[in-house]
Amino acid sequence: MKSDRHNEPAPVSAVLTRRGFLQSCAVPLGAVVVGTARPLFSFAANSAAASSPLSPGAARAIPLKLGIRAATMKMVGDLAVIQTAAGIPGIRGVELQVSAGARNLHDWDVVRQYKRESDRWDIRIPSLAGIWDKGVNIFSPNAAESIQLSVRAAEMLGSNVILLAFFKENAPDMNVEASYGPMVTMLRKAAAGAADAGVVLGLENSLSPADNVKLVDLIGHPAVRVYYDLHNMATYGHGPEAVPGVKLLGRERICAVHVKNGNNLIEQPGPIDWPAAFTAFNEIGYDGWFTFETGHKSLADCLADTPRNNAFLAKHLRGKG
Repeated sequence: MKSDRHNEPAPVSAVLTRRGFLQSCAVPLGAVVVGTARPLFSFAANSAAASSPLSPGAARAIPLKLGIRAATMKMVGDLAVIQTAAGIPGIRGVELQVSAGARNLHDWDVVRQYKRESDRWDIRIPSLAGIWDKGVNIFSPNAAESIQLSVRAAEMLGSNVILLAFFKENAPDMNVEASYGPMVTMLRKAAAGAADAGVVLGLENSLSPADNVKLVDLIGHPAVRVYYDLHNMATYGHGPEAVPGVKLLGRERICAVHVKNGNNLIEQPGPIDWPAAFTAFNEIGYDGWFTFETGHKSLADCLADTPRNNAFLAKHLRGKG
């Protein structure tokens, strides 16, 4: 990171944050119950308002939010990823990596450049991934620092979710308090700063859906939810639980979704019954981002395959627009 403090944004505590602004408005979005795993606002209330004949948005469905990872496009660290993604019909956002690439999001000038490209091409940066520096994992002493720096980048970019990945030996044993306790404490503290920036910490891991429910509920903060990857559930031995896990986790615990099928199209046979999964997402009223983490031999293959994947999701998911 650059050492020139003049290039750094003001600390979160020194500026009016998104949450602080919303709390100052005359009409609140909804009450947050501190210490619980309830959502930041009432989805039911918002749904009712949207369906009201008097609502300005009553005639328009919530748009289908489809994104793609810069890594999927083989363009990590390349500013041109935003313009390239804008050329894919149906894609609305790009998930960036924080620490990967020679020019990464630890450099505030690079963050500002991505923000300008996002605005220029009308492509959102809904989430950030790859937040751990080399040798760092969620149990490392400096994990909280990595989260804090990523939150600052997310706030500058207008990103709502930061992906916190932890798999296999880096995932806690949810039957042993000595294993999961330190993580719960650290994430509960980190959640406060994330919430001040309007950011949710999305947990993507090798735990079962039931263990993810337990972990999120123990943390008990609405700024910590699950970044759900059904394909990972199959990879780490929870395949039969992957689709039922959508309803088990529920809308209030899922902040974002990764969609992939190895190197195949989403419509092709694979470990996940994606039509059944999309039906489950419809049934819980999920209207957040679906981000492709698909495998491709080249960028050209990615650009050819993604419109077909987009069409498949649009066919099965409500909220098209």
